[in-house]
Amino acid sequence: MKIVIIGGTGLIGSKVAQRLTAQGHEVVAASPNTGVNTLTGEGVAEALEGAQVVIDVSNSPSFAPDDVLAFFVTSTNTLLAAEQAAGVAHHVALSIVGSVGLPDSGYMRAKVAQERLIRDGGVPYSIVHATQFFEFGKAIADGATEGDTVRIAPVKFRPIASDDVADAVAAVATGEPVNGDVEIAGPEEFRFDEFIAGALAARGDERTVVADPEAEYFGTKLDDGSLVPADASTARLGSTTFEQWAAAQASAPTR
Repeated sequence: MKIVIIGGTGLIGSKVAQRLTAQGHEVVAASPNTGVNTLTGEGVAEALEGAQVVIDVSNSPSFAPDDVLAFFVTSTNTLLAAEQAAGVAHHVALSIVGSVGLPDSGYMRAKVAQERLIRDGGVPYSIVHATQFFEFGKAIADGATEGDTVRIAPVKFRPIASDDVADAVAAVATGEPVNGDVEIAGPEEFRFDEFIAGALAARGDERTVVADPEAEYFGTKLDDGSLVPADASTARLGSTTFEQWAAAQASAPTR
């Protein structure tokens, strides 16, 4: 079947495209670089012509609260209207575990707004809620750094490899719409501060990580359940451990 991936040239989009292409689907990796712009509407109708599934793994180029809200609202409205016109049977979106419980974060508020539009949009849908990716360890640390100290809340954390995210998104996209949420997470549970300390140590980064219950995570306070699935027994768990992922990164050829 024809599957259009919005954000199809990014980290997750490109991995999903590889998997679906290998399965024999007709895949369109859509992004502004390929002439498909969901903010202006350029190329959207043409890309969706004949598509059965649309996967949205796009992201805002700016994380400023007003900018990210405008991005997800405009982009999602554009997609839903075009999907209805094209007869798309399944809208799949990638979101974040715990988004609704972190309203002090402008980014999370924008993701919740996106999810609400999808639920009310009239197109059968599945929303995949993922925990944070292994690949984001350094970026998380950078956002919590003061001098040489990284302040991280000592809460539960269950990160996932981007390859496992791509596997889950591809599987959801080729299944029937759930008209609800699917939670995915990594196979191991860590304490957030301890994970970030380990991730930095694996990179040879000598910053000191301090457990601070008052530390904010991109503008919001955390509790012990903020960053993990609401029910680990029903979440889909990836298979890649952090040790396996780190070993693969260390052995990967540099470019």
